[in-house]
Amino acid sequence: QVHLEESGGGLAQAGDSLRLSCVASGGFDFDEYRLGWFRQTTESKRWGKEREFVAGISRSGQTTAYAASAKGRFTISRDDRKMTVYLEMNDLQIKDTATYYCGARSSDLGTYVAMTPVEYAFWGEGPDVTVSS
Repeated sequence: QVHLEESGGGLAQAGDSLRLSCVASGGFDFDEYRLGWFRQTTESKRWGKEREFVAGISRSGQTTAYAASAKGRFTISRDDRKMTVYLEMNDLQIKDTATYYCGARSSDLGTYVAMTPVEYAFWGEGPDVTVSS
């Protein structure tokens, strides 16, 4: 069973940086999994909206993709030896306030980046990130 545990969330001021980590466990081949970060605001949870794509990285690590809102500010990376995926967030803005979730799914495609929640099979609990002015 794949288990994902995130850390690194918390309070930040606009312009600050935070790094989220997501450590996987469960006795599976982490390097065969594509990974991604999504987020969900309190309001979107209330209205039952799906999680918003933030960043994704392919199984091979060679390909990454970002939401327009994250491009240039956020960086996703993976360390297969540590079974960890990271999201480095710079120049945080109030609109980045949300619960952040890492997702994982096994993939036969080495360079494919999944950008929708349905393309992920496993999720972490999600740390909260709150950005104030």
